[in-house]
Amino acid sequence: MFKPIRIVKKVPNVDFFRFHKLCFALSAFMCIASVVSLATLGLNFGVDFAGGILIEARTPAAADLADMRTRINNLDLGDVALQEFGSNRDVLIRIERQGAGEKEEMAAVAKVRDALGAGVEYRRVEVVGPKVGAELIRGGILAVTLSLAGIMAYMAVRFGWRAGLSGVIAILHDCLTTVGFFSITQAQFDLNVLAAVVTIAGFSINDTVVIDDRIRENLRKYKSMDFRDLINRSVNETMARTVVTNGLVFLAVVSLLILGGPVLFGFSMAMTWGVVLGTYSTIYVAAPLEWYLAGRGSHHRHPPGDEAPAAATP
Repeated sequence: MFKPIRIVKKVPNVDFFRFHKLCFALSAFMCIASVVSLATLGLNFGVDFAGGILIEARTPAAADLADMRTRINNLDLGDVALQEFGSNRDVLIRIERQGAGEKEEMAAVAKVRDALGAGVEYRRVEVVGPKVGAELIRGGILAVTLSLAGIMAYMAVRFGWRAGLSGVIAILHDCLTTVGFFSITQAQFDLNVLAAVVTIAGFSINDTVVIDDRIRENLRKYKSMDFRDLINRSVNETMARTVVTNGLVFLAVVSLLILGGPVLFGFSMAMTWGVVLGTYSTIYVAAPLEWYLAGRGSHHRHPPGDEAPAAATP
């Protein structure tokens, strides 16, 4: 029989609460810096949100995206994004808005046609206005808001309102600082990055659910243990799972960051930041917050509806 491979061979005994005040201060600083940057610098929106030209082209043979990107970039039309869709002959080209009128947009389309040469079939040419970008922004905010509300409701029903509130605060922390990171660095923010932000929310709450499930299990096993020590023990007991799962995800997104190319660069950069921050916030934000919401005492040891058994009578 094969023996299971154990990355962490024994349960560690790390006091994760030792530096929780310092971590709270660090998280508060990152959140404030993100809000200030969003208010002053804003986001460097890509074509999806800022508007621009959308061209759907089909090449005679397999498309050479690198060559096509070089040719269009030489036209000095601003931000350009190319990606395959469907077959390897179909290419979607996005170019930022060219002035305020249709004349400038059509002149840019003509330059692209000349640069790509004959033989390319142009199946669709559209101009994406700022109104569409504004609708996408509103839709993205609504999607994130509804997902947070659903997560909080699920966590509150399954683990109690303290776990639900602390989990959502940790997710807001991750999403806000991720968007703030793109604001501070002025990296391009497009639909791929928005998809990464929603993915980060799911990734973060996944870790929190695992730890809260272990907390609920330990509440029944260690009825006299102080709540702070019980949470700390639960985090340590799930550390092997955290190291393996989050470590593998981190390796995957770093590979995308290095080898994924310009199309996936924004997504992979957001995911790399989010994996690190999501792991940190689960341990150093969500878990200590749950302890604080419980009054930092040992009198909140029992989950809702699970009271300690009465003492046996002789």
